[in-house]
Amino acid sequence: MTTGTKGVFIQKLNGAFYIVVLISLFACNQNQMKNTNQNTMKETTVNEELVKQAESDLLTGVSKAVCYSGFRSGQHPDRGDGAANPSNAEILEDLKILSDQCGFGLIRIYDSGENSEMVLRIIKRNNINIKVMLGIWLRAELSNHETCEWLTEPIPETELQKNKKLNLLEIEKGIKLSNEFKDIVVAVNVGNEALVEWNDHKVATDTIISYVQKVQKSVKQPVTVADNYKWWADHGAGLAKVVDFVSLHIYPVWEGKDINEGLSYSVENLMEVKKAIPEARIVITEAGWPSVSSEFGGRASEEKQLQYYNEFMAWTAKMNITTFWFEAFDEDWKGNPNDMMGAEKHWGIFTVGRTPKKVAQQLFVEQQHEKGK
Repeated sequence: MTTGTKGVFIQKLNGAFYIVVLISLFACNQNQMKNTNQNTMKETTVNEELVKQAESDLLTGVSKAVCYSGFRSGQHPDRGDGAANPSNAEILEDLKILSDQCGFGLIRIYDSGENSEMVLRIIKRNNINIKVMLGIWLRAELSNHETCEWLTEPIPETELQKNKKLNLLEIEKGIKLSNEFKDIVVAVNVGNEALVEWNDHKVATDTIISYVQKVQKSVKQPVTVADNYKWWADHGAGLAKVVDFVSLHIYPVWEGKDINEGLSYSVENLMEVKKAIPEARIVITEAGWPSVSSEFGGRASEEKQLQYYNEFMAWTAKMNITTFWFEAFDEDWKGNPNDMMGAEKHWGIFTVGRTPKKVAQQLFVEQQHEKGK
């Protein structure tokens, strides 16, 4: 199987046969998924009226979206000694895969740094049919060493003060990019999991509120904050009154669930937020299932990733909730460098080498079907 942009799914000599086989596998899988979905959905219909949103609540009118970070092997964001970013050609290849071959018209990127600016410029220069939720990454302004298991000692006050200055610079960059690429950037996210107790880049809620308000005054796009569903349910009522919509993350596998509980537990998570903040317009900015994981053993696989994708994305589409699948491509810079099978490296629907997993294979067939209509 080739892995270039044009041939990522098709064998050059036997392309027609490969597509036929893939379609056959897809049809069989759809029959299996239909039966699974029917059984699971019976358990959730009673709660749908409390969760279902209006079509106008969809972000830029779409339900299916994906988180994108294009770092390949040997590449990484700035971890203190500078970034090793993807090239323009590599980013262009990725965006064409996501748009042309997988049918994604909305992606989420996580910061307003050099790499994100490259993504926006490449979308504009090549007229790619993709809109963007732009991130503003916040560094630690509080030392969370008492509740974050991988912070073994307090973060020095000098570093925290430096981070605050860097955060203000990041906010200005985000504002600039949002205004410069106003036809591409459809929403701005201030901080990613900077509020939960277990993070290593904690920022006070009041500070984040002030940052949100600063951005809101400076851009036309809606502004949000992305964090774990449990934080929103337990502590998010005040922040929910400030943001333009609530952005939450859902990961049943991290909470000990296997695939047979994936959809039902995810619905419970959403219900918990809705009960706590009933007026909230919700966007799910991360939800996913790893294909490989040393932490989860048999609970992680391509088959289970495909099942969760099909079940959850179908349900959120029915509920008019924009959902960013986490994530597009595996990233081997993440997690423990001594554990290449760690879950953090394997959430993508493609491998780090851009080989399609089962979800991506299915999306390719669906996209071919759409183009053939």
